[in-house]
Amino acid sequence: MIVTPILISLKVAFVSTLFTMSIGVLLAWIFTKHPFKGKDFFEGLIILPMVLPPSVTGYALLMLFGKHGLLGELIYKVFGTSLIFTWKAACVASFVVSLPLMYQSCKAAFINIDSSLEKAARTLGADEKRIFWKIGIPMAAPGIISGTILSFTRALGEFGATLMVAGNIPGKTQTIPIAIYFAVDSGDRRTANILVGIVVIFSFLVIYGLNIWNRKKNRY
Repeated sequence: MIVTPILISLKVAFVSTLFTMSIGVLLAWIFTKHPFKGKDFFEGLIILPMVLPPSVTGYALLMLFGKHGLLGELIYKVFGTSLIFTWKAACVASFVVSLPLMYQSCKAAFINIDSSLEKAARTLGADEKRIFWKIGIPMAAPGIISGTILSFTRALGEFGATLMVAGNIPGKTQTIPIAIYFAVDSGDRRTANILVGIVVIFSFLVIYGLNIWNRKKNRY
């Protein structure tokens, strides 16, 4: 059915974006405001999935979260189940590939905050946690919102890494991109055309709406 891949994709994109937004904002704030040894190395690891082929990212996740992988073995021992070939694995893949977009967007937003405001807050006795919530988040909100929207659309369209770790299980892990691929492979062009149309229209509307919002925001 056409509806099922759509619902699975929305679920995966929504869950992964929640984690992407939370962790992306936190990492961007830490890396921007708190210099530390090895910063460039760890930042490179965060951004790496943006330039790697999705299949390479998926293979790395498969080795990491597989039943005999470093984290996969730990998850199996603790919970008695494997993460691989479940919709949760699709969430992990979507999170990893969309995190660089969120991180870069938030990083740019935090860098553009006037540092004198933070210094003034510290002078008045505000701690770092209060500065983060009262100055950082409000002033970086446009960048955070943009990053969240882009991360959601990226997660919605994730294919390569998801196929590696979640597979193609109809009704369980088959997302829209995977359904399109196998519909074309089986000659079912009607299903492929409908799903492609839905993704293209939705993605265009999101980007179009984001551009209009940014233009209006910059106008005032």
